[in-house]
Amino acid sequence: MGKLVRDKIPDIIRASGRTPRVTTPASREFQLAITDKLDEEVAELVAARTTDAVIEEAADVVEVLIAMAGERGAILDNILKAAHRKRTERGGFGRRLWLDGIDQ
Repeated sequence: MGKLVRDKIPDIIRASGRTPRVTTPASREFQLAITDKLDEEVAELVAARTTDAVIEEAADVVEVLIAMAGERGAILDNILKAAHRKRTERGGFGRRLWLDGIDQ
């Protein structure tokens, strides 16, 4: 049943009177685990049906992205700056444009 969990989950389990069994994966195993966690959280975001659920699941995706990028030396501030730069240069997705193709 093993899976990557947030840092305080073992404490929450202990507070409920149960005993968690926790290990810390090596770097390569962590990278695989955080990728699986991202897939899990994105699937939950896609399945969310209410605004509150979308907010909660999107927050989980952001937290996983922070951990994933941090493992490679990136920080949230730099990610947000890059997102802003790309939005300025190439736009966002607010207009919901679908490219059907490009004619010569």
